[in-house]
Amino acid sequence: MANPTPNTALGPSFLDQVPVEITVSVGQARPLLRDLLGMEQGAILSLDRKLDDPVELFIGDRLIARGALQEVENNPGQIAVRLTEILDTRAAG
Repeated sequence: MANPTPNTALGPSFLDQVPVEITVSVGQARPLLRDLLGMEQGAILSLDRKLDDPVELFIGDRLIARGALQEVENNPGQIAVRLTEILDTRAAG
């Protein structure tokens, strides 16, 4: 088995194939523990955002973009995010 050279082993085409998990945050809630423990199936947990407010996209704990929720055009009931703002991810953080 031949050893690949460093320039070809992990080149751009390799990195293009690495999946990245993105978390979409639609809001937060801060209920009292007693209220949370008293919730049953079907209960409503209010968030700190309105339906039309932008959602935030994260990789790990780094905010990378904001967007708007929308329904996938050819797949009713499935949601997607339309990007409205992409943050500068090159900045040190």
